[in-house]
Formats: sequence, C-alpha cells, structure tokens
Amino acid sequence: LSTAAQLHQKGHVHLFRTGIWKPRTRPNSFEGVGEIGLHWLAEVKKQFGFKTTVEVANANHVELALKYGVDVLWIGARTTVNPFSVQEIADALQGTDTPVFIKNPINPDLQLWIGGIERIYSAGIRKIGAIHRGFSYHGESIYRNKPMWEIPIALMAQMPNLPLFGDPSHISGKRELLSSVGQKALDLGMKGLMIESHINPDEAWSDAKQQVTPEALSQLLNGFQLRDTQSANKDFTDRLNDLRQKIDQVDEEIIKLIGERMKISEEVGRYKKENKITILQLERYKEIIRTRTEWARKMGLTEEFIEIYLEQLHKESIRTQTRVMNQ
Repeated sequence: LSTAAQLHQKGHVHLFRTGIWKPRTRPNSFEGVGEIGLHWLAEVKKQFGFKTTVEVANANHVELALKYGVDVLWIGARTTVNPFSVQEIADALQGTDTPVFIKNPINPDLQLWIGGIERIYSAGIRKIGAIHRGFSYHGESIYRNKPMWEIPIALMAQMPNLPLFGDPSHISGKRELLSSVGQKALDLGMKGLMIESHINPDEAWSDAKQQVTPEALSQLLNGFQLRDTQSANKDFTDRLNDLRQKIDQVDEEIIKLIGERMKISEEVGRYKKENKITILQLERYKEIIRTRTEWARKMGLTEEFIEIYLEQLHKESIRTQTRVMNQ
C-alpha cells in the first residue's frame, strides 16, 4: 500500500503489478504470500484506482485472481516453458475476456513462446500481449537474463499486431542497467515497460538489486526518449530512402563476396580431399578469429558481433567443405 501510494502520487503507472505467487529456483526461498495478498491488491485498486495484474502458474491461481477482481493476468517465464501448464491456464480462462500477458520462456525458444500465445488465443482470449524478460544464459554476461533482442524482433515480425512489452528489471538484474535496457526496448517499438518498484528496495524479499524506489522510477521514466515509428516529413523520408538504398547496395556486395568466399572453400575442400587432410584446421580457425577480430575493432565493430559473424561464416565453410569431401 505504501509503494502504491507513492506510485500514485507520481502519476506514471497504468498497471499495478505484484507477485502473489513467486516460483523460485530453490525451495525455502520466499515464494510469495499467497491468497492473502489478493486482499491487499484489491485494496490498492480501491484506494488508488490502479488496474491490477498478477502472475498465474496454474488453474487455481487463475480462479483466485479472477475471484478478487484482478484485471490482467500474466504467465511467467518458468510457466511458459511448460505447454501443459499453459494449457491448464488456458482451460481455466475459457469463457472469460481477461487480458493476458505471456512472458518469453526462460530458454531462447521462439516457437515455445509463440505456442504459449497460441494456446491462450485458442481459449478465446483476444486481449493478449507478450513480455520480453530475457533468457537464461550459460556464460559471462552483464545481464541477469541475456536480452537476445533478435528473438523478440522475430516475434514482432511473425505477429506484428501483438503488443510487446519490455521487462528491464528481469533482463538487467541490477538497477544500474534499467535505463539503457528500457530505452533499447522502447527504441525497438515495444509498447510499454514492466519495472519493479519498492519503497525500500534493499529490504525487498526477492530481486532486491533490480528494484527502484517510486521516486527513482519516476526519474527513470522521465528520462526515456519516446520516438515515433514513422515521420510525415518528406525531406526526412527521402533522405532515409537514399540511405537505405546505399545499404542495399552494400548488402548486395557483401552477399557476392560471401558467395566468392564459399567457392574458394569448395576448392579448399577438394584440395584437402586429394591430400587426405581433415576439414577442421584448428590453428587456422584461431588465426581467423584473432586477425578478423582485430580488423573489426579498427573498423569500430563490436567484438560480440564479429564473433557471431565469423562463427556463422565458419559453419557454412565447414558445411561446404563437408559436401565436397563426401561426394
């Protein structure tokens, strides 16, 4: 209630989110207060007029949330990963028109995400949104959940009419990254943000490092730049089209060069075959990574990008040589 009061005073919030049930990785962690919290959420709605939303993970959660007048439901990442759980929720929603958000699954699987959306749609729900909260990642990362922006972009491409929202809190895992991650989400055309707030974040019982006070949230939201997807300015449009044509020309040249590179890979494959040499030459691959990364750095390209590019290029080269050697 105290958090809600301060958020209401700031005037930015459209939908008040709370975790009544908190699925945790390990037992004996704080897993939410359960049904009693729905009383408190109803009081928030009564006192401050917020629309409210909670995460649901099974049919019982759905029934209780609807009983207490929750306006919007969302399905969390740990639930979206399980089609049986999503179907159970979908069955419980039959005959209602309650809006539902579906978060991406914890693993980077676009089809699983789409499958969850389709199950809710098949239950007759038409007010559906998706939430991008990042993906579990094995390896070093500055993020709690790596954003892998290409996946939500692919979702938007396949479902252009589906509202997509960003969850900078779960992507970041730390409040210092909320601004940059939130701005990136907005720049990619996402329709809103889900950000965690607490009157005293350091004393929060879960995810303390990624929460901000209502005052800090207000400052954060005021700092975001909202940009249009289109412009009515003809000069802008003409100039943008000119630049895009230049990109098209460069892309055509890049594709031609990649094609020429693969023709050389075919020759390499034939030569290795004649001399009974293995396809993979590890020292050569290390040399390519080292030299090309240095070239890319001098051109102002990020190391992450060039590594992904070289990895895909090497895979195609291996595939080409394999085809030649096994003819």
